[in-house]
Amino acid sequence: MDRSNYSKIKAVILDYGEVLCYSPKAEEMERMASLFGMELVPFRQLWDRNRLLYDRGDLSPEAYWSALAKEAGTHLTPEQLAQLCQWDVEMWGHDNSTMVEWLRQIHSSGTVKTALLSNMPHDMIRYVRRKFDWLDQFDHQTFSAEVSLIKPDPAIYEHSLRGVGVAASEALFVDDKEPNVQGARAVGIRAIRFHSVEQLRNELGKLDFPILPADSTLP
Repeated sequence: MDRSNYSKIKAVILDYGEVLCYSPKAEEMERMASLFGMELVPFRQLWDRNRLLYDRGDLSPEAYWSALAKEAGTHLTPEQLAQLCQWDVEMWGHDNSTMVEWLRQIHSSGTVKTALLSNMPHDMIRYVRRKFDWLDQFDHQTFSAEVSLIKPDPAIYEHSLRGVGVAASEALFVDDKEPNVQGARAVGIRAIRFHSVEQLRNELGKLDFPILPADSTLP
């Protein structure tokens, strides 16, 4: 990244999962796996298998979980299906307060627009809108299920750029997944792969971006 060009950044586009929120806890995944009589690792593989189709809105919750159950060689009762849907959204509901505060700082600066760009199914979209009032800190929100597109499809990045009214070269994107970061770069967006708040601070510092997340190592 060219550290002399931070002033050209007119919008910061953030992913939700594992950027603005923490990863699900092992026990949260394990209780879901237990309904299928499975160990965590093979269950997570099945959970991932059709997830992008679910995120894009191609599958209803019933279709997604029924397909997973079929792969696992079991059957879900209506009560189990409802429980899975609840657990599935709740485990992605642990927001990262440091990152949320950084979002607030960017938004309140009045100099850089903010956008949310997330692969997320309809149930989760409804959940985060109910739970987090800080979503109003975004100038624009792009959710995959609402636009029938998923990262790293170029069209979803272009949708987000139109939403904040900036060119690709004027945006900075932060996501935890390498394919999504590469997808952003492919359309001309500068992008950082998120591993931790400290790592992000370091990357932003190299760019001379003037608004940094809080240093959690300080007292």
